[in-house]
Amino acid sequence: MSAAELTPPEAALWADRAGLPLRADRHAAVAATANHIHSVVAVLRELDFGDTPPAAAYRAGEEKNDAAA
Repeated sequence: MSAAELTPPEAALWADRAGLPLRADRHAAVAATANHIHSVVAVLRELDFGDTPPAAAYRAGEEKNDAAA
């Protein structure tokens, strides 16, 4: 998919290709939802996590609660 927004007919086409045919009254809603998800993911892709360890490295209960630390 390009950077252009997904149109309702394109949403119907992609859904049909995935084996999920949509009723005509759902095309616009699905396209709007897909465009919203795409915009959120685009923002997340711009974040620089730098030296942030992966979630698997997090150990619940081992945080330091000392504000001076």
